[in-house]
Amino acid sequence: MIQRLSNSVLDNIRSDKSIKDGDISQVIALVDSKIMPDVNFKRMTASAVGPAWRQATPEQQKRLQEEFKILLVRIYAGALAQVSDQTILIKPLRAAPGDKELVVRTEVRGRGDPIQLDYRLEKTPGEGSGWKIYNLNVLGVWLVETYRSQFAREISNSGIDGLIKVLSDRNKANLAKG
Repeated sequence: MIQRLSNSVLDNIRSDKSIKDGDISQVIALVDSKIMPDVNFKRMTASAVGPAWRQATPEQQKRLQEEFKILLVRIYAGALAQVSDQTILIKPLRAAPGDKELVVRTEVRGRGDPIQLDYRLEKTPGEGSGWKIYNLNVLGVWLVETYRSQFAREISNSGIDGLIKVLSDRNKANLAKG
């Protein structure tokens, strides 16, 4: 799945002139269409928010997911806009047939030193079942844990609504920058 996803994204980047020219809206559309369907975004957001997630209302949870998704898509899109001749090497996988979670380790190779990019996946049951990404490790730093400490500070200072506002404001500022 990770190999298929990576190759699909890289092929799209290489073949789309507007993406190569840095059209961030096209990169965001690519991330939304190719990557997000393979992400368990509810779990990713709940993990980043931490224990406060359980106290959040369904509406607050929905807003948190929306704002966090916008933030991550723009960050990921910014990284993808820099891609040119990179390739993805999937490292050997250590997993048992019945595993419900696993880590897929990869290396992005191209110019300069290889970049470690690892994915935590879970096997999801029911509709839309299959393996879904719920965390990313870039250069040794797990994304969810990084945001968890930032989110905890904000929740401690201004509650869930304060965190939603901060994420919304950051997304608006990023949009204004282009």
